[in-house]
Amino acid sequence: MNDRTTGDGTRNTSGPTARHDRMDRVTQPFVAHRNLLFTVAYEMLGSAADAEDVLQETWLRWVGVDPDTVRDQRAYLVRITTRQALSQLRALGRRKESYVGPWLPEPLLTTPDVAEDVELADSVSMAMLLVLETLTPTERAVFVLREVFALGYDEIAEAVDKSQAAVRQIAHRARAHVAARRPRGAVSAAETRRTVEAFQQAVETGDLQRLLELLAPDVVLLTDGGGVVRAAPAPVVGADQVAQVLGRIADAMSLQPTQINGDPALIVRLGGEIDTVLALRVDDSLVTGLYAVRNPEKLSRLERATTLRR
Repeated sequence: MNDRTTGDGTRNTSGPTARHDRMDRVTQPFVAHRNLLFTVAYEMLGSAADAEDVLQETWLRWVGVDPDTVRDQRAYLVRITTRQALSQLRALGRRKESYVGPWLPEPLLTTPDVAEDVELADSVSMAMLLVLETLTPTERAVFVLREVFALGYDEIAEAVDKSQAAVRQIAHRARAHVAARRPRGAVSAAETRRTVEAFQQAVETGDLQRLLELLAPDVVLLTDGGGVVRAAPAPVVGADQVAQVLGRIADAMSLQPTQINGDPALIVRLGGEIDTVLALRVDDSLVTGLYAVRNPEKLSRLERATTLRR
């Protein structure tokens, strides 16, 4: 054994046992907070694949830290994750500039407890993630850390490398921006579920009149094919136009109700295989937004639920 008493009576802690103990002290807090860190990164990026990359970078930096010197390990890990996500977010912005057609967040199959946490479900909904896309990277980081994860301004200031006064101003600006773009009317989870069920039935039965009753006059359909599969190159706007597109689904495809990003949604299958994830935004019991993700690269996490945490 390398961990043994030396001639002067001191303990040798440089051997495999000591290294193993240190690795345990590093690994345990990372594993304990991993779902939280993933949620932070995902809310900032809207991409599970990029969020996983951020977590890998976070781990590489965390493993070089002596955990015994860190007073608040959760805050420290969130700070590392935020900085890595900000860097990734700026790179992602450049990629989106050359993206073919509308860009939509990567949908996640979520566990029932996400829907039960109303604030978390709202923050990861497809509609909210699209609202967050309209913020600058720093605004998005500050909004997510403050409004979703309730971090103090001092912790956020360290994470985004700004003064506390600047962070307060950024938070105020981001809140106002998001508030102006939130759903028009508060809708309960039960009401959303009923609307989605009625929508599914109308599409499956080809009931055009019922479908038009459920669609808001200014409903918008966004289809993300990523240039890989067929998709509308621009938003489809208006109940009549959207209903025409939806009317072509029922003939060849089946609709499966599910929970996507904390909200009721539909998985569209073709020949038994997942073809599209269809998320709905419901305001005042009407469908005001439809988000159809068809890009195969964004459909890889739908076989198992993703655990999100605040």
